Amino acid sequence: METINTVELSDPEVYPTESILKNILGDTYSIYLLLLEVYEKNGMKREWRYYKDGKAWLCKVQLKKRTIVWMSAWKGYMQATIYIPEKFINDINGLKISNEVRELIKNSKNTGKSKPCIFKITKKENLDDFTSIMQFKINAK
Repeated sequence: METINTVELSDPEVYPTESILKNILGDTYSIYLLLLEVYEKNGMKREWRYYKDGKAWLCKVQLKKRTIVWMSAWKGYMQATIYIPEKFINDINGLKISNEVRELIKNSKNTGKSKPCIFKITKKENLDDFTSIMQFKINAK
């Protein structure tokens, strides 16, 4: 029987400190730190907050007041989601991203009028496609 991974950080009383994140992410913590560098290089700010509707802590990553990425911690990896408005989805075809990511985006179900681009950040190579989509979202207006 397959075990389904569940989002960590579900206790509203326990703020996601670096030591807690290290414990959850394990070997992928160093990749998480690289992800934070990507945000810093792009002038983005991040904020962890507990969301009652999802019953978990999520990290909102913003450029000025615009939310670009949502992150959640899972056992062994960080999940980063970028919501692309429907009107820009076809423009993703022009990006240099892997066919695997292109297919995942194409096959994901809309959330409202946006398509979620969900990245399971487990290795450095995941950051290339993620950064391309993130830059696209930053520049899409």
